[in-house]
Amino acid sequence: MQSRSETIELIPLHGIPMVAPGDDLPSMLAAAIERAGVELDPEDVLVVCQKVVSKAEGRIARLSDVEPRPEAVAFAQEFDKDPAVVELAMAEAREILRKERGHLITATGPGWICANSGLDRSNQNEEGDVTLLPVDSDASAARLRAGLEAISRVAIGVIVSDTFGRPWRLGQLDVAIGAAGVAVLDDHGGRFDLGGRVLEHTQIAVADQLAAAAGLLAGKSAGVPAVLVRGAPGATGAAVGHRAADLVRPPEDDMFR
Repeated sequence: MQSRSETIELIPLHGIPMVAPGDDLPSMLAAAIERAGVELDPEDVLVVCQKVVSKAEGRIARLSDVEPRPEAVAFAQEFDKDPAVVELAMAEAREILRKERGHLITATGPGWICANSGLDRSNQNEEGDVTLLPVDSDASAARLRAGLEAISRVAIGVIVSDTFGRPWRLGQLDVAIGAAGVAVLDDHGGRFDLGGRVLEHTQIAVADQLAAAAGLLAGKSAGVPAVLVRGAPGATGAAVGHRAADLVRPPEDDMFR
């Protein structure tokens, strides 16, 4: 994969209102792109925060409506947690990997490993609401891409991003949990390094790099739920079939479970 430019530009999309279930998110994003004075290019990649995607898709739960199971209540009482949050995290998990010292680490979706199944209580439209991860973030990205193409007549790459923690490193960063029209992995196998040595195992998580770059402008309190990335490897015909789910390491290759 070759970049078309040596300079990457990050364009924050301002003025997007609070998203509610049923909102036409592609139209809201297209309007923000127009306000930014940007003419889309097929190699652009739009990174959209998971939270607005989940809200538009109605992936919202009201904590007061949740009835925790006894196991959730016991865990919450032991570690001073909200039983409703624990219950939702357990219900959303396809596998619970760790449940100790007040931490609930789960695998959800195609295998994303995250805290509390990706539940998010920040920046909600209503007090007591939480957003859940999209059921299929790759499908969400594909729908956004198709919607934007119908409006702009340009097919760009789309990434749905979320903020994840990392084992053995402090801090969090944005990663790709959904992708359409983006080469999510760049396999360097068979290429050569500067000394002429053949590379065997190097794979670059391009979609995660783009999500992390966009995260520099999105932030938790910036009010910027989408960032356009220009000048980086992105939407190409060969990348249409790539999914963010391809970034999940197969359990049989995971030495850290």
